[in-house]
Amino acid sequence: MVNDYKKHDLYGRTLIQKIKLTPPFKFDFPVTEQACFLYVKEGDVNYLIDDEKLNVATNYSLLVNCMNSGKQIENSKPDSNCEIVIVTFYPEILKKIYDRGLPLLLKKPENLISNKSIEKINNDFLIQKYIEGLLFYFENPSLINEDILVLKVKEIILLLSQTQNSESIQLVLSQLFSPAAYTFRQIIEANLFSQLTIEELAQQNNLSVSSFKREFSKMYNDTPANYIKTKKLEKAAELLQVSNQRITEIAFDCGFNDLANFTKSFTSKYNVSPTNYRQKLEDKK
Repeated sequence: MVNDYKKHDLYGRTLIQKIKLTPPFKFDFPVTEQACFLYVKEGDVNYLIDDEKLNVATNYSLLVNCMNSGKQIENSKPDSNCEIVIVTFYPEILKKIYDRGLPLLLKKPENLISNKSIEKINNDFLIQKYIEGLLFYFENPSLINEDILVLKVKEIILLLSQTQNSESIQLVLSQLFSPAAYTFRQIIEANLFSQLTIEELAQQNNLSVSSFKREFSKMYNDTPANYIKTKKLEKAAELLQVSNQRITEIAFDCGFNDLANFTKSFTSKYNVSPTNYRQKLEDKK
């Protein structure tokens, strides 16, 4: 249930909203062609992803690129009032206020294939102070004007670019200008030799972990962990054969961040250590 709702518009579009809600409630995000920065000022909310829930607690934030319909937050706890602040990013408004060129955070990262559309942002002191500034204008609406709203958009873009999540945030926001429509297989193949976890691969596909594993099993007839490890080891064996790279470098290039783990996995698959594998190949020449 919505107890209190206030908003400020920029160029005829709803830019900033402050909403107080009493559980149980369900709140629908806008759909398509915009992104939302949602800050939980009080209480907590659950963001629904397939069959899982992502909890966002007080002073935490959520950045959502609303590419698809059905995005929703909810809270069913009794006696736990919630207050949220939402800043909405519209491509046309961002292009207008950044008329001399979009900042890096809004530009598509190079060599990254992902449909990621959500990022949870941890408790950040500077973002807390930013929200306090927005609340001041909700309490004093006569002081708000177009120039201040433009500055507030630029300020949150700058703050998001300085968080520890900046790379993931860039993935989410850049899709406002370079919409991604990658297939499940494209994302898997592009990230085979990265050090992404199964959870992170699921995020790149906009799926919960359980849905990701089900989809992977249907497509590859294998588990993600086993298939990806096998491909990494096959690439390592190829590099041992055709390159003079150090074994440590090969392990890293194939997505292993631990040499001992790489050696153990390689030996288990090929019944010989990486060093001896390379030596046997050289002896045959």
